[in-house]
Amino acid sequence: MSARGKARKRALDILFEAELRGVPVLDMLDERAVQATPPVSAYAAELVRGVQANRESIDQMLATYATGWTLDRMPAVDRNILRIGAYELLWSAGVPAGVAISEAVLLASDLSTDSSPAFINGLLARLLEVSREQEPGAANADASGAADASGASGAADEPEAVNTSGAASDPGVSDVLGVADEPGRGDQAAS
Repeated sequence: MSARGKARKRALDILFEAELRGVPVLDMLDERAVQATPPVSAYAAELVRGVQANRESIDQMLATYATGWTLDRMPAVDRNILRIGAYELLWSAGVPAGVAISEAVLLASDLSTDSSPAFINGLLARLLEVSREQEPGAANADASGAADASGASGAADEPEAVNTSGAASDPGVSDVLGVADEPGRGDQAAS
């Protein structure tokens, strides 16, 4: 797992624990940073702070586009993975959209239900699609991880992010769009 992958997992641990214990997220972040077991990297702290700073907007978007699912009905792990993914997708300029979605799906594959990866992929893909419709080019402009003007690839620090959809752009987006609109996802077998 890459350093950023570990940071995402650590940020998820902090967000999940704060929610489970009913304590303020930033207090939990401070407590975990002091304990440093395991350490809280700068990127993990950035993710936690970013999610918390944008939480109202993130939760509103998730509630709007998770057709058939309320935030309270989602598993807490999925809810917090989606928050991290939405933050990286819509507010974090340094992460290509395809990487943000792929990393959220990987976390869900490791830590949640069999149907969670497809649900998370579909819902984050929908958020990306909507953000592009509202402000073309504004949502994390480089979704494919292609080289920027300097020639550096945006996905270089995330070797495990792979385009499995076969699509020319937006890896992981076109193959599951609409999954978020299936309210019975918990009853479906994983694909």
